[in-house]
Amino acid sequence: MYFFTSRFLGPLGAVLLVAAQAQAQAPARSKALSAAPSDEQSYHKEFVYGVNFNTQGGLLGGVSVRSTRVLDDQMLRFWSIEGVMLKNAKEERRNTIVGGSYIYLKSNYAFVLRPSVGVQRVLFRKAADAGVQVNALLSAGPSFGLLLPYYIAYDRTSAKSGTPPNLAADEIVNEQFDPTKHTDINSILDRGPLFSGISQTKVVPGFHLRGGLSFEYGRYRDAVTGMEVGVLVEGFTKRLLILSPTILSEKDVLNRQFFPSVYLTLYFGHRS
Repeated sequence: MYFFTSRFLGPLGAVLLVAAQAQAQAPARSKALSAAPSDEQSYHKEFVYGVNFNTQGGLLGGVSVRSTRVLDDQMLRFWSIEGVMLKNAKEERRNTIVGGSYIYLKSNYAFVLRPSVGVQRVLFRKAADAGVQVNALLSAGPSFGLLLPYYIAYDRTSAKSGTPPNLAADEIVNEQFDPTKHTDINSILDRGPLFSGISQTKVVPGFHLRGGLSFEYGRYRDAVTGMEVGVLVEGFTKRLLILSPTILSEKDVLNRQFFPSVYLTLYFGHRS
């Protein structure tokens, strides 16, 4: 009986044994395959640089960097830091009698540093080597408003004597514009150097929240190129003193504490 079973059921037993082993190993293979990155999401990190344009800045709003880490096929986490310049909508540029220019009533430049953390979700994925990918982004973080004194070149001799400026002989100084002090606008010759009063910079803390959509395109898996559009809401602990009126009670009218804006960022970088 043992001989009969070994001879005739041996091949069947071998088959059953192989099937049992395959069944036992199937979950492990399935798990390994699911853990492998997909062809579209074959990277783990992303680093990009950007140039920012926004409704609260000038022609060029600022610059930014962002580092992103992949969580899964749909979700990513990132940190970023952005530096922008804010302008007051009431700024008025004036020309001087010697061919220079300055911004009337401006007392400080306003710059903002925005470190933030956020999440990114893939809405529409592009093909591995071409196409456009659409992502939704949400981030928040502190804002650090930097008030850098705005300097002008002022002719003290002309202001005292009432005579036209004499660039060769008059006493000309670079100092922070103060409308209550620099009352003779004909003695203002030009704006001063940008970083003249950097040692007197004041910091105003705040907070910001950002939401947007990004559109990525490119022909290579390890390269990133695209643009991001969205809305940013930002507020500070006090009004940013950009313009100084001649009447002190008008400071709150000319200067703001909250800065909502629409922005566009063009960015490029790499993946690994």
